[in-house]
Amino acid sequence: MQMDGPEDSTGQPGPADRSHRSSVSSVGARAADVLVYLADDSMVPLAVENLPSLSAHELHRAIREVLQLPDIALDAFALWLVSPLLEVQLKPKHQPYKLGRQWQELLLRFTDAPDDDVAMDEPSLQFRRNVFFPKRRELQIHDKEVLRLLYEEAKGNVLASRYPCDVEDCEALGALVCRVQLGPYQPGQPTACALREKLDSFLPAHLCKRGHGLFAALRGRGAKAGTGEQGLLNAYRRVQEAAGSDGEREASLSPHYRAYLLKCHELPFYGCAFFHGEIDKPAQGFLHRGGRKPVSVAISLDGVHVIDCREKHVLLGLRFQELSWDHTSPEEEESVLWLEFDGDNEGTPVNKLLKIYSKQAELMSSLIEYCIELSQAAEPAASQEAGPTSASGSSPPPHQRPQLRRQGSVVCSRIQHLSTIDYVEEGETIKRVKPKRTTSFFSRQLSLGQGSYTVVQPADSLEQG
Repeated sequence: MQMDGPEDSTGQPGPADRSHRSSVSSVGARAADVLVYLADDSMVPLAVENLPSLSAHELHRAIREVLQLPDIALDAFALWLVSPLLEVQLKPKHQPYKLGRQWQELLLRFTDAPDDDVAMDEPSLQFRRNVFFPKRRELQIHDKEVLRLLYEEAKGNVLASRYPCDVEDCEALGALVCRVQLGPYQPGQPTACALREKLDSFLPAHLCKRGHGLFAALRGRGAKAGTGEQGLLNAYRRVQEAAGSDGEREASLSPHYRAYLLKCHELPFYGCAFFHGEIDKPAQGFLHRGGRKPVSVAISLDGVHVIDCREKHVLLGLRFQELSWDHTSPEEEESVLWLEFDGDNEGTPVNKLLKIYSKQAELMSSLIEYCIELSQAAEPAASQEAGPTSASGSSPPPHQRPQLRRQGSVVCSRIQHLSTIDYVEEGETIKRVKPKRTTSFFSRQLSLGQGSYTVVQPADSLEQG
């Protein structure tokens, strides 16, 4: 994400390898052709003067003019430099061409990629959702093209399993994609064949695999009957059409774009920035062998989520008022982001520390801090915009998100799958596990006067047991 100041953040590779391409076809002293990629993989060619000194803000304005986007697009979207190895959201003042020339330095600093991959990697310029654009403002958008671009990006994240979703939610979202691509459901039409041929256009890949026999059934990881074609078809039948004539309903896709985004708003990590990291596996077996597992760290204005890349489910989800955090830099030791949160050990309240190994730890720490600042600044404005509940009760206040309570949901935390360090206060020092939990290992946390995380400053002498 952002590369300097308190807004820094970088992310892991995007949902498709399409990012491995060049955005600059020629660079001269006066003019150059720049290709900017949209979320649907289409390109916007721009002929610009003095590309080396052109700012992201100026390029952003040129894209909005070509696409004829309304003013809200200035806040809703940002320019990104993206490759299979790294994603960078640019600040308005950044100069994309100069950052592109420094790309290998950024890869060496923020990734563990092999030297050969670093040498071959090349970023593309992409027009994507701004991580700092709040969901409450997204609800106010009515422009069809802005909604379409947001829909395309969200769809890409769902299909690539960057946004882990329960089967039922995947089917509901896939049904809306069917409506957008295939039109209204028509009984008697060969819809099932069309779904079968393009199933991976509607559902994440892990729900499209066709296995046979007992082994495939055992590897289903809890997928319910009806998953895939039939479940998608049933959900497609239930897609509601907007009021109006048949022709108007078929021509207007905006309600379906909006419905898709609203469904994605239920996902606590929607609109986040992704980072790559690793965590320790819980010790197993007689020899207590552990090792590490790769994770995605998703940071948004709503909080932090640690996602298991292989199993495609959330391991830990925390709102900012539920955590403290800090990071260690490579100069001190291995680059690590520390997350601290409330938990229990055999019924005793403790501080739990999760250690996330990542060369992007400093960036994640900075982004958490900046998101907290933005959230605190936005709260008064959000309360004023929300106002009293409408008589129709059509929607909750924008800052309130429906809670997903489905048992075993992929968006629920799985703390039992984490290898954490547990701390409590014992006398004047912090010790590992047991008695009463009254202190925090870290002093960095959200100060809102609300939520369940209450922190007392640690004693002068600290030790890690």
